[in-house]
Amino acid sequence: MAGGRVRPVRLGPRSVAALVLVSAIGAMFFGWPLLADAGSGLAAHAGDAPWLLAVLLPLLVAVVVATIADSGMDAKAVAMLGVLAAVGAALRPLGAGTAGLEPMFFLMVLSGRVLGPGFGFVLGSVTMFASALLTGGVGPWMPFQMLAMGWFTLGAGLLPGADRLRGRAELLMLAGYGALAAFAYGTVMNLYGWTVITGMATGISFHPGDPLHENLVRFLAYCAATSLGWDLGRAVLTVVLTLTLGGTLLRALRRATRRAAFEARVTFEEAPTDRAG
Repeated sequence: MAGGRVRPVRLGPRSVAALVLVSAIGAMFFGWPLLADAGSGLAAHAGDAPWLLAVLLPLLVAVVVATIADSGMDAKAVAMLGVLAAVGAALRPLGAGTAGLEPMFFLMVLSGRVLGPGFGFVLGSVTMFASALLTGGVGPWMPFQMLAMGWFTLGAGLLPGADRLRGRAELLMLAGYGALAAFAYGTVMNLYGWTVITGMATGISFHPGDPLHENLVRFLAYCAATSLGWDLGRAVLTVVLTLTLGGTLLRALRRATRRAAFEARVTFEEAPTDRAG
């Protein structure tokens, strides 16, 4: 690693294939109610959460295995995953339930930036799983939250300039991403919640079997009416924490990654032989 710089864990072909597969399956689970026929007898997301969790967990393992195989990570990388997931899970209860103030999003942005998209996706998903167990937030929404947080953290790992952009410019980019992604996370989770909530006003409720564009208009109205303020609180806190504490935490994460020697390859050199005389 030239000049002491730490690059995010790179994506190899197997890592990309695993991430594309899990993301495609996740998008299908989120979006299928919009395409279901009203006469099909299918209730939106009725009973599909256990199936999603059953698919998601082995695919997360597949992403980890593929990333290790492609990049040469070892047990130290998995240990760091566990530590960061535990910290993120502990941060979530500090703000959850209060105007969307969730400090764990700030940690996920910076961790994804330092550790890369594959590692970031797994970290986001595992952190949400651990926090649900910690806070008693286990329910049919949990696997959908795991996917959404995985995408949130993955996106941070895909931001440009990971091996050269530093300082204030990097923090501004991460803060901007954190703000936009905080709204995106809320919107994606709304897509789950909107299809299972009944009894709302006609202008914002989900109508199974209606044309896609009509339901999307109602969905946007639903987001504006129910979660815009919550998402704004999440975005503002993420920006503030990134700009004030981000530099210190980025340096700490990069130092830990460097000491863990991610992607370091073992080489063997022939020992010099003593020549008498």
